[in-house]
Amino acid sequence: GRHRAMRSWGVLGGAAAALAAGIYVLWGPITGRKRRRRGLVPGLLNLGNTCFMNSLLQGLSSCPSFIRWLEEFTAQYRTEQEKPQEHQYLSVTLLQLLRALSCQEVTEDDVLDASCLLEVLRMNRWQISSFEEQDAHELFHVLTSSLEDERDRQPRVTHLFDVHSLEQPEITQKQISCRTRGSLPTVSNHWKSQHPFHGRLTSNMVCKHCEHQSPVRFDTFDSLSLSIPAAVWGRPMTLDHCLHHFISSESVKDVVCDNCTKIQAEGILNGQSIENQRTTFVKQLKLGKLPQCLCIHLQRLSWSNQGTPLKRHEHVQFNEFLVMDIYKYRVPGPKSSQEQLSRKNSEEITPGIKDGRAGKPSDAEQPAGTKPLFMNGASSTSSSSSFLMSPGTFPLAAFPECRAPLYLYRLMAVVVHHGDMHSGHFVTFRRAPGARGSQWLWISDESVRRASLHEVLAASAYLLFYERVHGRAQ
Repeated sequence: GRHRAMRSWGVLGGAAAALAAGIYVLWGPITGRKRRRRGLVPGLLNLGNTCFMNSLLQGLSSCPSFIRWLEEFTAQYRTEQEKPQEHQYLSVTLLQLLRALSCQEVTEDDVLDASCLLEVLRMNRWQISSFEEQDAHELFHVLTSSLEDERDRQPRVTHLFDVHSLEQPEITQKQISCRTRGSLPTVSNHWKSQHPFHGRLTSNMVCKHCEHQSPVRFDTFDSLSLSIPAAVWGRPMTLDHCLHHFISSESVKDVVCDNCTKIQAEGILNGQSIENQRTTFVKQLKLGKLPQCLCIHLQRLSWSNQGTPLKRHEHVQFNEFLVMDIYKYRVPGPKSSQEQLSRKNSEEITPGIKDGRAGKPSDAEQPAGTKPLFMNGASSTSSSSSFLMSPGTFPLAAFPECRAPLYLYRLMAVVVHHGDMHSGHFVTFRRAPGARGSQWLWISDESVRRASLHEVLAASAYLLFYERVHGRAQ
C-alpha cells in the first residue's frame, strides 16, 4: 500500500510538473509577468515562428505619427453602436497593440499576445501561418494595403439636407446612406487621408536626341526598397549610396519619341507617311511626395550563378538623422544661364547619378548649409557622422533657420534579420517611448533590454523606420 501511494504521488508530481512547464512555455515565468521593469516596453509572445510579426509591431509602435493617425482613423468606430464588431477592424486591433507596446495602455504585463492580429488578417483573406518562416517587409505591405482597403470600404454618411455635399460629383447613390434616429455625425476628412507611410515617386523621361521631356509620371509607395550596389574597395557602404543608386539615371533604348516623329514629319513634303522615330530615353526617379513616416527596406536577397537565393550580410552605414532634400523632386522652372552652367558642372562631377552607377554624393548636390554636417552615412573626410551619432543631439540647433533642411528625419526603429535565406530570426532596436535623448531598446520576442545608440548604428539593418522632424524654419 505504501508503494502504491508513493507511485500515485509520483504520477501527480509529474502531471504538476508538466502543467507548470506548459504554463511557462505559453506565458513565460509567472513571477516575471506581474510587473514590467521601468523604462522598458512589453515583449511579444512567440506563437511559433512569429518573430517577423513581433519585430514589425515593435518597429511600428515606435512611430508616434502612425499611432496618432490610427487614433483618428478609428474615431468613426467609437461613434457607432455596434461595439462587438470592433474586433473585425484591422485598424482597431492594430491600434490597441501599438498603444500597449508604446506604454499608452494601462498594462503591467511584460509579455503580450498578438494572435488577435493574425486572426483579423485571416478575416481579411490573408492566410498567414504562424508556423512558417515569413518576411517582416512583406507583412508591412500586407498591413498598409489592408488599411487602405478598410478605408475604401467605409461608406460616407451624408445628411439628406446637406445640399452642398449631395451636389458633389463624387457622391453617388451607393455612397449615400440615411439615419432615422440619433444625431448625424459630420463626415471627417481623415477617411480620405492616406496613412503616414504613403509617398509618391516621380518618373522623369527625357529623349537623348531632341531633349524632349515626357510628362512626369507619379507612382505611390509605402516603403522605399533599396538595392545595395556593388561595394568599392576601401570605402564603406552607406545609406546615401543606396539612395543615390535608387534614383540614378538609366538609359531606356528603343522608345518611340513623339517629338522626334513630329520633327521628322515636318521635314517631309507631299504628306508621305513615316515610321515612328525610336530613340533612347534617359529615365530618372525622384521622390515627389515624402511621407511623414519613412520605411526603408534594404534588399539583402541576391542570386548565385546557379539560381539559388543568397543573403547579403554586408553592413550599410546609416545615421540617427537622415536628410532627404537632395532626393526630392522639384518642378523645373526658368533658370538663368549661370544656373544652368552650374547644374551642368555639378552633374559632370557626380558619378552617383550617371549611367546607373552608384557613387559618393557630391557637395554640389547638398542643400545650402548642409554640405558637411548632414551627410547620411560615414565619411572618411568629414566628422559629420560622429556629430549625428552623438546621443540626444539635434543638429538643427547648430545652424541658422534659413539653412535648416526641409526634409529631416530621425531614426525611430531598426529591424534586423539574423540567419540566412532559409531560416533565421528577427529582432528590433527601437526608441524607448517617452524617453528624452536617445534611450534605445533591444527586443527579441519576449526579451527586452536596454541598448546604446552605438549598438543600434552597428546593426546590419533590414528595415529602417524614420519619422520626419520639423525645425524652427517650418
